[in-house]
Amino acid sequence: MTTLFSSYRLGALTLPNRVVMAPMTRVRAGAGGLATPSMAAYYAQRATAGLIVTEGVQPNAVGQSNPGTPGLHTDAQTDSWRQVTDAVHTNGGRIFAQLMHGGRVSHPDTIGTVPVGPSAVAAVGDVFTPTGPQPAPVPRALETAEVPEQARSYAEAARRAVEAGFDGVELHGANGYLISQFLSSNANLRTDRYGGPVAHRIRFAVEAAAATVDAVGGDRTGIRLSPGADFWGVHDTDVTGLYTQLLTELARVGVGYVHLEATSDDEVLLALRRAWAGPLVMNPVLPMGPRQTGRKDADRWLDLGADLISFGRAFLTNPDLVERLRARLPLTEVDESAYYQGGDEGYLTYTSHRYTA
Repeated sequence: MTTLFSSYRLGALTLPNRVVMAPMTRVRAGAGGLATPSMAAYYAQRATAGLIVTEGVQPNAVGQSNPGTPGLHTDAQTDSWRQVTDAVHTNGGRIFAQLMHGGRVSHPDTIGTVPVGPSAVAAVGDVFTPTGPQPAPVPRALETAEVPEQARSYAEAARRAVEAGFDGVELHGANGYLISQFLSSNANLRTDRYGGPVAHRIRFAVEAAAATVDAVGGDRTGIRLSPGADFWGVHDTDVTGLYTQLLTELARVGVGYVHLEATSDDEVLLALRRAWAGPLVMNPVLPMGPRQTGRKDADRWLDLGADLISFGRAFLTNPDLVERLRARLPLTEVDESAYYQGGDEGYLTYTSHRYTA
């Protein structure tokens, strides 16, 4: 009988359990987008997860969304990540880098230039900047000839990730960032080959995924999606049709897994599970919603056909989450004030329970 603690074969990796640490931005990177010793300790503490997916990592300079986030587009950044992957592997873990291009969800004060997007349509809400929240600016619409370069940036970062010791990468196609913006029916108003009908709006995601698969292999390539979500004002029409067509193309190019967020109702999500025959990671509750994922949510989605279950906030304050779930122990409540405050307080200050056989 499959349980949350059953092993699972994901590509070339044997995961000892089906618990995935979801990607969560913590803005603890050093100057120049470098990974730090504290980041190495943070991920190593959570290495009992079947798989760790890191915080969003910008694949190029214009792709940075928030200050204090790490990159994978310079030699120094690549070198800095080796301490993280070495620490996780030494502790027996497996780790993928999430590649996140923010697109229009950025600011000139953060990246030194006007952000880019599929169209000159601003995101809804304030974005983080070095001087505090500011209204999202109107992005510069990418020229048709520029779009492939942005798609290839994921593949180039993936090569660097493997060089740095990562077991693979996850493309961030969710939550209103660049891939999600291209998929959208209101952030993408293009009339060229990347906009308009669904077959055109999915093209950027498919090209980014195909380039990454070519660069590092399908077994090392996943993608995270948030069907029907309205993050940063991104809206999708015909959610089931859009994502079914996208999943069909992702299967064709050989993506190794899909990571779905519970941003639509069960009817939509189960239709997408049927459309995607490959490994499925399910995040069972709304990201940043009113509650965090628990054992009951995980078991329910395993019964509904998910292969792996991702936990976000529960991992922040419970580095030993796998064993706490196994023993049905209470979880330490998350401290929202520590999400982005910087420093080791609220980052490395949570301890693991002592377990005995």
